[in-house]
Amino acid sequence: MKSSKTVKPLLYTSLSPKLLDIYDVSSSIVVIIDVLRATSTITTALFNGARSVIPVASVEECMRIGKQIEGITAGERDGQIAEGLTYGNSPFEYPRDFIAGKTLVLTTTNGTKLLHMALDKGAKEIITGSFPNLTSVCDYLVAQKQNVILGCAAWKDRVNFEDTLFAGAVISRIKQHFDINCDSSQIAETMYNDAKKDLYAFLKKKNASHYHRLTNFGLEKDIRYCLTPDIANVLCIYKEGYLVTQQPT
Repeated sequence: MKSSKTVKPLLYTSLSPKLLDIYDVSSSIVVIIDVLRATSTITTALFNGARSVIPVASVEECMRIGKQIEGITAGERDGQIAEGLTYGNSPFEYPRDFIAGKTLVLTTTNGTKLLHMALDKGAKEIITGSFPNLTSVCDYLVAQKQNVILGCAAWKDRVNFEDTLFAGAVISRIKQHFDINCDSSQIAETMYNDAKKDLYAFLKKKNASHYHRLTNFGLEKDIRYCLTPDIANVLCIYKEGYLVTQQPT
């Protein structure tokens, strides 16, 4: 008699871009996670009506493409607006009355770099994840019934708290739909369960490096926004060079 047990898709968590090689991205949906702040900013811009976001690896490419398409050139290095670019990586720079109908060309220290790594390794599909679009990410992953890699952008390849916390938040919501035999995923969920009552206070208490970096730049408001679930709840999916919105199915 045949077993009626349903085979679940696999879910893994890559806590740093340096670990991405370990995983089979070619058969997986890769979720790019850069909570502070690239994926939160991408989500916000698209939620506020941006036509698309073009993620690029370098400042030079950002400037070149932005000039070609008359797009908004934006990005950061080490948490501050990159030299030569007009705008930075704060979600508050992209309200609806500014960004609606426009294309944002964005380069960041960690998030856009990881996205291009996943592309180069043949990722089956790429979406971006942040607390502001947590529910859309979770709903989409469950609906697709595909293998998933939660890819943390980290900070210059060093594991960080905030991206790990987001991976844990996703896992805590969707784990019953996946086969998870992955210590990184267990670590992420355990950390999230410890932090979920007040993510901001957790980062502060734990002396999180990027919390301090952005706080020193006077960006506490950005941090709090980027840790708030579902305030820009759209699915952001990569298609042919562009990140665009798509309704979860």
